[in-house]
Amino acid sequence: MLVIFGFRTKREFLRWVSFVCRVCGQSQRLPLVREVTKFSLFFIPLFPIRVKHLVECQNPACRSVTKVSGEEAERLVAV
Repeated sequence: MLVIFGFRTKREFLRWVSFVCRVCGQSQRLPLVREVTKFSLFFIPLFPIRVKHLVECQNPACRSVTKVSGEEAERLVAV
């Protein structure tokens, strides 16, 4: 019997948020992204394993990715 399973991560853009980059310190509008990793069985995504919220710096010299909590992401989206 052959069982095919794995994990797949999808990125979803939520919105542009006003945020101060924690690496370079610039205050700018940055994209807030949600990454959802799902367990797949026979290439069918079944249930989420992990959800992360990220803010990506657009400064060409920085390009850092900062992980934010779910509560902080909700607060940023509500503003």
